[in-house]
Amino acid sequence: MKKGAVAFWHAVFQSFSFVAPAGDVAILLLGTAQFALGATPLAVLLAWLIYGLWMIVPYEFSKYIVNAGSYYAYSARGHGALGVMALWYWILENLTGPAFGILGLAGFLYLISPAISKIPYLWIIFAVIIWAFGFTLSYLGIRPSLEYVMYTGFAEAMFLFISALIIIAILGPKNTWIVWTPAPLKWAWAPVFFGTIYSILDFTGLGTATTVSEEVKDPRRIIRWAVVTAWILSGLALIVPAYALTVGWGVSQMSTYATSPDPGLIVYYRYLGLAGWALLVAFTINSYFSYMTAKYNAVSRIWFSSARDGLWFKKLGMDQVHPRHRTPYKALLWFALIILITNIVTGIIMGPTNAGVWLLTFAGLGIIAVHIVANSALTIYSYKQGMLRKEWLKHGLIPTIASILGAIVFFYSVYPLPPYPYNVAVLFSFAWLVIGVILAIYYWKRHPEILANAGLSYE
Repeated sequence: MKKGAVAFWHAVFQSFSFVAPAGDVAILLLGTAQFALGATPLAVLLAWLIYGLWMIVPYEFSKYIVNAGSYYAYSARGHGALGVMALWYWILENLTGPAFGILGLAGFLYLISPAISKIPYLWIIFAVIIWAFGFTLSYLGIRPSLEYVMYTGFAEAMFLFISALIIIAILGPKNTWIVWTPAPLKWAWAPVFFGTIYSILDFTGLGTATTVSEEVKDPRRIIRWAVVTAWILSGLALIVPAYALTVGWGVSQMSTYATSPDPGLIVYYRYLGLAGWALLVAFTINSYFSYMTAKYNAVSRIWFSSARDGLWFKKLGMDQVHPRHRTPYKALLWFALIILITNIVTGIIMGPTNAGVWLLTFAGLGIIAVHIVANSALTIYSYKQGMLRKEWLKHGLIPTIASILGAIVFFYSVYPLPPYPYNVAVLFSFAWLVIGVILAIYYWKRHPEILANAGLSYE
């Protein structure tokens, strides 16, 4: 991979693209609204603040370690066994998370025109297009792929923020502060926290600027500020629109928002007309394309880092870099093949929308586990380096609180056990996490020579 190939804003939008805020505004706030109702803006704000605590790990670790393996590499430098666990848990998300783009695009297009859904297997064409688009851009090099997500991502963020402000201005006297409190829920906090769980998952991926750290100019300085900037931008692109959508729909009517198939589009059409509706559709479609491009960039580099360390994937040649494009092309090819089969097969069996939600259940649980492991790794790494006494707040207390919050989110994501087939996803994910612990112990005891050098810094 080419050092210094990309700069600050490229790294920012590598992270920002994972959030896909237009997709959240158009569709994915439904999960939050189902529970938080008129307090949806409060739930989104709380989720953003909680995820900010989770960002302490990439912010702090990026000062000391430059490695495309990101959370895997950071965890490995804390303790080799934690590196195995982080990688194994992240693989679960790597294999199922792409459903957000590959199957999510089809689901979104079906909502725009129900007539499209009546054409058998048309969704496969949509799935293949977005799958091939992201792969091609990522394969051709880190700079062209990040140039695309940077320019389109900036336009998306500005559109969402400005359009939300226009809706708020049009609302005039209907604007209210009660949506920032549990008042619409008669001051019951439990539904707010349930809604917050869904919104936390909306911010997943904000730390992935770390996966391109080996290709960024001055990474020890730039990566940590790229993560912070992406977090701020995501807040502007989601929190303000969440308020506009809630008040625009009607605070007391939010129970019907949660049952509507496309409430975001309805609100935009109501207040901004056909032009606002069309722009939201366009930026939502772009969200899925940008997400897939950033996904390919991140996963291929995580797997490349592992193969380079000799942990996994080395026998498949994933430690090889393309001689011209300087991309981990073998890792890209394997990843692309696996996710195409996974999404097409599950989509045929369950339908694209249900299959997407089912696969994202795995992804959500996997990524929460990754964050908990990495939080622990930061504390251990700081202790081993003799920094913990001085950095007890950033390296000890905050990561511990973040892990506790992650555990709470995890618990309420699996209990009570959801109905079939989502209970299958939960039980399988739990088994995957247990296997990760077993693998960590195995490599710690049998292959300490591999773990000793795993996750080393490459600058």
